[in-house]
Amino acid sequence: MSCLELLKPVTEKVLLAGRLLYAEWDRLDGPRGHGDKAEVDAEIEAILRKDLLELLDCDFWGEETGARLTDHEYCWVVDPNDGTSDFLLGRKGSAISVGLLHNAAPALGVVYAPVTSDRGPDCIAWAKGCHNIIRNGQAVFSRLDQKKLVPGSRVLVSAAAANKPDINAELCAPADYVPMPSIAYRLARVAAGDAVAGASLVPVSAHDVVGGHALLIGARGVLLNEEGIPISYDSEAQMARVSLRCFGGAPEACRELTRRNWERLF
Repeated sequence: MSCLELLKPVTEKVLLAGRLLYAEWDRLDGPRGHGDKAEVDAEIEAILRKDLLELLDCDFWGEETGARLTDHEYCWVVDPNDGTSDFLLGRKGSAISVGLLHNAAPALGVVYAPVTSDRGPDCIAWAKGCHNIIRNGQAVFSRLDQKKLVPGSRVLVSAAAANKPDINAELCAPADYVPMPSIAYRLARVAAGDAVAGASLVPVSAHDVVGGHALLIGARGVLLNEEGIPISYDSEAQMARVSLRCFGGAPEACRELTRRNWERLF
């Protein structure tokens, strides 16, 4: 089964898992868990691991259930709830992220945020061979290679950016900065055309970004590390720590953002 043929059944599995994440969000006494661990995370990943390996039996990298790496040409990469800390604090926008690597390159991505502040349930998907991003079942023709960091554009940053508005505004200028949980969902929204770039200013692992990285590829975007080098997944060490910071979106905008002094925030 090709990546393109896998896209529909994978999307269906992610949407079903999203029901569990929404139900947890909607609990009368709030989601179970504390800090950066929610009980529903492991529950969702266990289901997705089983379902995805039934679709394609290959390697697997998960945040909650661990890794199986055998040098298979394909590897599922799963984050069952990217943005758990914000989720437990009651912030909307955490997301399930499923990616598929083929020979260490992102070839499929599905990112689904069941609860958002501005769009309702939002599922963004792409696979190699697909000519456009698919958002909630509809084709989206997004071309990041044609976008630049200009007035009126937007850069999606972490929810913590709201605590230091002046510095974030300066570092993202001339674009506007928009605080938002989940680096996976930030990258997905960039791929869908909502912003020119998305950033994480803390270290990320493969499960945080592979799904979103695939979507960026589908929209002709890039994902760069703190040095402006394209992110790769060639070893277990690189999977465990992809980058110290990452910038995904329009190539020219991301290169410009990597050159700015983000240390000022810390």
